[in-house]
Amino acid sequence: MSEFVAAFQVMDQIPLAVSVFGSARTQPGSPHYVMAQELGRKLGERGLAVITGGGPGIMEAANKGAFEAAGISVGLNIFLPKEQRANPYQTVSLDFRYFFCRKVMFVKYAIAFVCFPGGFGTLDEFFESMTLIQTGKAERFPVLLVGVDFWAPLIDWLGNRLVRTNAFIDTGDMDLFTVTDDVAEVVERIISCRPRTPIAPTPAAPAADRVTEEGTQQGRPPSHPDGPAQGPP
Repeated sequence: MSEFVAAFQVMDQIPLAVSVFGSARTQPGSPHYVMAQELGRKLGERGLAVITGGGPGIMEAANKGAFEAAGISVGLNIFLPKEQRANPYQTVSLDFRYFFCRKVMFVKYAIAFVCFPGGFGTLDEFFESMTLIQTGKAERFPVLLVGVDFWAPLIDWLGNRLVRTNAFIDTGDMDLFTVTDDVAEVVERIISCRPRTPIAPTPAAPAADRVTEEGTQQGRPPSHPDGPAQGPP
């Protein structure tokens, strides 16, 4: 609770922001590091704050770009046994012990997510955003994946396995994110959607007699596939 309270007090003072994710192992000078730094700088020049996990790699690059543009450069640092060291380009720095508190800050205070190539943490943030938007728990906001070559195999798998083969998600769910190699396109898509507003109409509440995914869209209890659908709480 103390982490939430302390973080809310600080983050409530932050202007419109963009959360940037990516590998802590990306080396300075590599193509994606340079692109993340350019993105941070362009966002800072447009008056948008940049929020990262505060560590090295892509996080450092995005913070560095915002710092160089004299913008607000936020680092949400996490205590980890390895890899996490706070980069020196943070104008606002918070420390967390709990991932779930930190993840709330990434979502609550951002008008867009930008995911560069990364590992489990980056994938976690990407799929978290997809789940929140798909289930209506968050307004639809831009989710941009930078690095076409890196993301293409995953996107192909999602389309083949989740949409066409099993129908686990709708075809339209593949439109909830954008894949690009163009930093300028990322910035323009973000600017065109600020401040955060729904891009599509809020879907109607599911009929009471229809089984719906996890039943989370309108806050209903989960529907059991072998029993009747749950009605309104």
